[in-house]
Amino acid sequence: MSTQGRFVDGAAGTGAAPARTKRWLVALDIDGTTMREDGVITDAVIAAVRDAEAAGHEVMLSTGRSEGMTVPLLSTLGIEPKYLVCANGALTLARRPDGSYERVHVERFDPSEVLQTIHGALTNAAFGVEDETGHFLLSDNFPADTMTNAGEQVPFEQLLGVEATRVVVISPEHGLEEFLQIVEDMGLHKVSYTVGWTAWLDIAPEGVTKATAMERVREWLDIPRSRVFAAGDGRNDIDMLRWASTSGRGVVMGQAPEDVIDAGNELTGGVDDDGLAAALDSLPR
Repeated sequence: MSTQGRFVDGAAGTGAAPARTKRWLVALDIDGTTMREDGVITDAVIAAVRDAEAAGHEVMLSTGRSEGMTVPLLSTLGIEPKYLVCANGALTLARRPDGSYERVHVERFDPSEVLQTIHGALTNAAFGVEDETGHFLLSDNFPADTMTNAGEQVPFEQLLGVEATRVVVISPEHGLEEFLQIVEDMGLHKVSYTVGWTAWLDIAPEGVTKATAMERVREWLDIPRSRVFAAGDGRNDIDMLRWASTSGRGVVMGQAPEDVIDAGNELTGGVDDDGLAAALDSLPR
């Protein structure tokens, strides 16, 4: 790939062509943003992602997914980001020279208290606990196809005391609005949490979100806040969209719920209409 037109912030370097575009940090949610509900990443989105990286922007994934469900997508997208954010900000990975990724920042917590609180309020709920390696322990009533085939089914009591990066709670018997009210009434403390499109609760260590991880990455890369671009569609993207919108671009997918739309400062088309591709194509070249 030609390096003409690529750039480094600051000095022009040693005899290279003058920088034409300033680098942006581009953080992309996966499900509902980069990838459709049916698991397809369209050719238009792949082309837009690759073009943004080829233009010199730092394009990366910032997702609730585990490491094992994130890294394989890079070959499909055809990008080689310096960093990846997984588990809703609890896990940050850095690229090694050989192309593999290592964990460079891990946030852990003991989920016992919050698990017991929720278990008492939602007796038929299903629970999943992810550790720093991406391994899942799943309560014995957790739907086998919902989290990961590699998860280990265990009795609820074995989830207590695990050093977790993320906890997932599913309560299929509840509608979304009812579930939102139940979660609010529980008054969860000492954790960060978001509710998904359905009765799905994502729990992370206190104060940990995609935004906190992305701000750390931004500082490592020394990219100004005015040149951050984040795209997302879910409630676990709200903090990241607000972070990007403060001085940069918080791009919300067209199918997002109202509270997510309110967190961003731009609205693009839905995931089924390649809204991400349109937004990425507007980055400086």
